[in-house]
Amino acid sequence: MPVLSDLLAALRSGAVEIVDLTAPLSDKTPILELPEQFGQTARFELEQISRYDDRGPAWYWNNFRTGEHTGTHFDAPNHWVTGKDLADIASVPVGALVAPAVVLDVTEQVAQNPDFLIEVEHIEAFVAEHGPLPEGGWLLCRTGWSARTTQSEMINRDEDGPHSPGLSAEAARWVAEESPLQGIGVETVGTDAGAAGGFDPVFPCHHYLMGNGKYGLSQLRNLDRLPPTGAVVIASPLKIESGSGSPTRVLALVDRS
Repeated sequence: MPVLSDLLAALRSGAVEIVDLTAPLSDKTPILELPEQFGQTARFELEQISRYDDRGPAWYWNNFRTGEHTGTHFDAPNHWVTGKDLADIASVPVGALVAPAVVLDVTEQVAQNPDFLIEVEHIEAFVAEHGPLPEGGWLLCRTGWSARTTQSEMINRDEDGPHSPGLSAEAARWVAEESPLQGIGVETVGTDAGAAGGFDPVFPCHHYLMGNGKYGLSQLRNLDRLPPTGAVVIASPLKIESGSGSPTRVLALVDRS
């Protein structure tokens, strides 16, 4: 097909750049921290099976263990109780895995206040400047938080609890119920703000997005390399039957012509 041939030519020439939005996955990858009375996700672990030795002289391979929501990951609707009867990660339509994206930059506000919340008015100001939000697209929230690569930096906890940016409850509801978007993407460890356990409803991004059959992407990187509009995101989770999410390789196609 001419369109695909043109795309391949653009990729070869550099007219279209592939930007990796994925954080490395290792035992050092920051993970979600829930209150101690709840079940906790597992850190990523590699268990060597063989490495060109007596266990397998010509091959190297590993088993691995991790949580579905470890590292850069994709939240399916059934991840939250509001979406418990909706799609699992294996049932997310393939069309949702390749989608347009816009990037809302709030790095300056977050530098001044790590608890900064994106409100509907911030999204409306973006639309006024850049045009309508893409149908079935992603709202990627650029906060600068991906510069924090350790557990303590990412969670940013003190005696009052964790501190990290995110959407307000009303903004989460608006994205889920009124916008044409299919989901949000964030640089933080999960889609909700650090203080969202105290919001009404608690963890509103999960509550509203999952309950409306929408999606979340977390722990993204390199959002500074994307334009405000025009990028296409390719998010490729594992097809885990009945799974609630998956570590995911997330790429963006950017027009550099």
